Amino acid sequence: MLGFGRSRHRFTTATAVFGLLVAGVAVQASAAAPAAAATPHRILFDNAHAETAGNADWIISTSQPDPLGQDSSPSAETDWTGALSSWGVALQKTGDYSLKTLPSGSSLAYGGTSATDLSNFDTLVLPEPNTLFTTAEKTAIMTFVKNGGGLFMVSDHTGADRNSDGEDAVEILNDLMTNNSVDSTDPFGFSIDTLDVSSGYPAAISDSTNAVLHGSFGTVTKSLIADGTTATLKPADNSAVKGLVYRSGYSGNTGAFFATSTFGSGRVAFWGDSSPIDDGTGQSGNTLYDGWNDTGATNAALALNATEWLAGGSSSGGGGGGGGTCTAAQLLPNPGFESSNTSWTATSGVITNSSSEAARTGSYKAWLNGYGSANTDTLSQAVTIPSGCAATLNFYLHVDTAETTTSTAYDTLKAQVLNSSGTVLSTLATYSNLNAASGYTLRSFDLSGYAGQTVTVKFTGTEGSTLQTSFVLDDTALNVS
Repeated sequence: MLGFGRSRHRFTTATAVFGLLVAGVAVQASAAAPAAAATPHRILFDNAHAETAGNADWIISTSQPDPLGQDSSPSAETDWTGALSSWGVALQKTGDYSLKTLPSGSSLAYGGTSATDLSNFDTLVLPEPNTLFTTAEKTAIMTFVKNGGGLFMVSDHTGADRNSDGEDAVEILNDLMTNNSVDSTDPFGFSIDTLDVSSGYPAAISDSTNAVLHGSFGTVTKSLIADGTTATLKPADNSAVKGLVYRSGYSGNTGAFFATSTFGSGRVAFWGDSSPIDDGTGQSGNTLYDGWNDTGATNAALALNATEWLAGGSSSGGGGGGGGTCTAAQLLPNPGFESSNTSWTATSGVITNSSSEAARTGSYKAWLNGYGSANTDTLSQAVTIPSGCAATLNFYLHVDTAETTTSTAYDTLKAQVLNSSGTVLSTLATYSNLNAASGYTLRSFDLSGYAGQTVTVKFTGTEGSTLQTSFVLDDTALNVS
């Protein structure tokens, strides 16, 4: 890496990035966000990845793609055939959901013309997939979520390879999160553990404001493990990640049996076992277990509340936030800096169209530090987050350094939230020369806890006395929904 400084706008090396953004801003995705629904919530259940292999029967109905072809007005779980029929029928009976299934032999896609294209839905349910998603499918899923979709991932225990192809749901879902073309740098802030936990009744945390635990379908107290797994949370990678139900004896970042997060403008939920969604009924020949109606747990409320939250039916969830309704919007004016300093307060020269450091999109970006001498640069904007909104801060950050150390953070960038008096309410993340990498990368931060307040989003870059480090931001957003 080169050691040149810059004279109030800097020489760049083509190394490094570390980033943060959530979509909805100028994420510049090729496909548009999901269109407005004819009914409030449009849900697609996946059955294209061996969800009925072996004894599994993870479908809401044998009529696919439209379950209404089996019974147009179901009142009981047996009116539709499948181990997930209770889930589907419960949603259908509200009158607020349009349900479809992606049939076996199909592929997940986003931005196309098919009736089962993800652009036609608010939420995708992956109920224990047993074949790997293709590269194109992973791009479609991640872009769908980044642009505002909900993703419900249901795993099972390690080794639950129902079709004997060498892959189980743990490996398949981890592959989705770590091996995709959209963001493979722990985008959701958790990884699924390679465990087989034989039994238990994981308990919900105490959080009366959480819409998944306290939603319109009831209050969640416990779930069920009947051979399942957990997740390890990594809030340093995505501060929006939150464990809601934990295996006995675990808390914090380990042993999360049910967790939520956000990515771009979308929402994510994880459940560590398929037994809680199994209603014990299905196609002939399958050995099923009625976890849905287990009296020791509240699995139905958890599944249904989470579905509602993922589809945008409730504004609080993974990271908290107020209840009530919210008009979806991107709140930051001049999010890509193309209008120069408009709406931003910045150290002179920070917002620039200098060709020495490439913008992610357009010509302008915010370039903090990179002088190779002791200095501090700042960039900030005040924003009012409406009451009753879930809020996510997004931005891309490129870190470029001439430092050669692999152990010492000489130069740093802090992303913070301040109140109207200038008091720091939260340091969302601190990045340094140690985060140098190539390319811009996506990250997001949950600001739902500041709903109803006017806050300032501020970036402060501090550089040491020698060897430049540049922190380059572009395509910011503060999305509310």
